[in-house]
Amino acid sequence: MARMVAERPDVIPMLGEIFREYGYEGASLAVITEKTRLGKGSLYHFFPGGKEEMATVVLQQIDAWLEDQIYRPLRESDNPRASISAMCRAVSDYFRSGCRVCLVGAFALDNVRDRFASAIVDYFTAWKSALAAALQKLGHKPDEAADLAEEAVANIQGALVLARALNDPAVFERAMLRIERRLL
Repeated sequence: MARMVAERPDVIPMLGEIFREYGYEGASLAVITEKTRLGKGSLYHFFPGGKEEMATVVLQQIDAWLEDQIYRPLRESDNPRASISAMCRAVSDYFRSGCRVCLVGAFALDNVRDRFASAIVDYFTAWKSALAAALQKLGHKPDEAADLAEEAVANIQGALVLARALNDPAVFERAMLRIERRLL
């Protein structure tokens, strides 16, 4: 039975988890209606552009969270050590210690990469840039900071994949500790 949702923003987190679980292609309208318990009419009312609009809005919400919780603190903090440590904690919490799929990373690896290329590129570019800015405040030269930031983001993404593949969140937690030590 369909349920009432008060506002469009109420649906967005549900959609994010559906796309994480089923991928873009696997998240059919039938799956989305079943998991959200919303009728097609309600979904199209909230998202007239259909599934592509749903995914776009989810990616925008992820970007907004990252800007607020990760990127801005890294860029603007007067205490780069604290902001880097906070980034590591926030990343671990956000990805639920490696139990939650990185939706942007999953879309980057999927055949929908080109459809969402701008959001995907922005995600990785903004993260590397913000982290490099914090690393420069720690005293790293610009090229060294950029390389270290790229290494950290790549290691985080790889640790997510490995922890998920092995069904072992401890893999991700250990990787995050190593990443933080390396950055600091």
